[in-house]
Amino acid sequence: MTTDAVPVRRAETPWWWADAAGIAAAAGLLVVAVLWVGGGGAGELAAGGWTAVTAAARLLGLLASDLMLLQVLLLARIPAVERAFGQDRLARWHRWVGFTSCTLMALHVVLVVPGYAAGRANPLAELWDLVTGYPGMLLAAAGTAALVMVTVTSLRAARRRLRYESWHLLHLYAYLGVGLALPHQLWTGADFIGSAAARAYWWTLYAAAAGAVLLYRVGIPLWRSHRHALRVGEVRAEGPGLTSVYLHGERLDRLPVRAGQFFLWRFLDGPGWSRAHPYSLSGPPRSGLLRITVKDLGDGSARVAALRPGTRVLIEGPYGRLTGESYRGGPVTLVACGIGVTPLLALLWDLPYADGEATLLYRARSEADLAFRDELAWLARHRGVRLVPLVGPRAPGSWLPAPAAGASLPGLVPGIAGHQVYVCGPDDWTETVVREARSAGVPDDRLHTERFTW
Repeated sequence: MTTDAVPVRRAETPWWWADAAGIAAAAGLLVVAVLWVGGGGAGELAAGGWTAVTAAARLLGLLASDLMLLQVLLLARIPAVERAFGQDRLARWHRWVGFTSCTLMALHVVLVVPGYAAGRANPLAELWDLVTGYPGMLLAAAGTAALVMVTVTSLRAARRRLRYESWHLLHLYAYLGVGLALPHQLWTGADFIGSAAARAYWWTLYAAAAGAVLLYRVGIPLWRSHRHALRVGEVRAEGPGLTSVYLHGERLDRLPVRAGQFFLWRFLDGPGWSRAHPYSLSGPPRSGLLRITVKDLGDGSARVAALRPGTRVLIEGPYGRLTGESYRGGPVTLVACGIGVTPLLALLWDLPYADGEATLLYRARSEADLAFRDELAWLARHRGVRLVPLVGPRAPGSWLPAPAAGASLPGLVPGIAGHQVYVCGPDDWTETVVREARSAGVPDDRLHTERFTW
């Protein structure tokens, strides 16, 4: 990156956004319970017998529906939510909420069938009658099957066996599943038909979820891609399997991005352009230039090295909370593993630390895998960055390489408890670093992380 241009500065995220979002999510579940009680659910539950089973099934179905829509909102890329919590935390919550919603939905099905049968018929026959005889139930069955498929492929064991591109395509069926599973409640559900307040709440929630996806996942990305007209300017090899792409565009000073964030990128270079890939900026955003650096880890990333200057680019983002938004100066330590160095390099260029206040711990498998040597050398000479390469295969159970396995975070960075600490790397590696940082006395509000595994 050049050093003469001034990085673009952005306004801070209001502190209350996170609290407001959390209160809204909890309030939604409370409203669902209150509406169920108002519709006679509590009395039916107290009555016992099959009536109670049906009432419990209805409550579980309502809670599953609310969580299903909350799951959509968590990854609708709503800027206020993204900036308040960070993409990696939202992704974890999205998985937890998804698994919980799927479990409640399964319990709803298991209870509603015998509840409606009330001991009078074979449960399988009753299930068939429900699916084929009630409005919207065939759609609900198809939607449930799609959601189960998405849930199963989201398990860690399944995700490890799938390419990112395949997993992402399968995951899009969640939108189809939600769209098909919910309408039967509006058409046949007692909690909808008999209550104007319930209809108003659910229609508002459905509209908010659908509107958020259409606006933030489709509308704004298309508008920004058109407005900024990003094109590939230069493609440069940085090391073995490592490629930087320099991008030029229009009015990039109006692009609300910070150093450390990432976009979803689509390069219009032929077949496969529709698959988006998450790449972090590897330099601070400048008024006329962006840079990303990509490791060859799959089909999409391998294509980056063959990009031609002038290729049009579509973007979705920016995302991520690994930024210097809360940094006010003072000592700072950045801990990187492999390609996780890219957002931290952008931060090293961008953060306003004093000479000698920054330390970079850079974990790599070999000397050849240490990227950006010239830039890091410049930062060491001109801004006093202390560089600590940690080279070699990772030691079992440690975030350090085998040759340095006896070291510790406080030993490598004396006084780290008083530092701002930024960590970026694979999920399990990052968790190990974070645990050691906490043990060394670094408070949570000084720990900033981003995980690049999907």
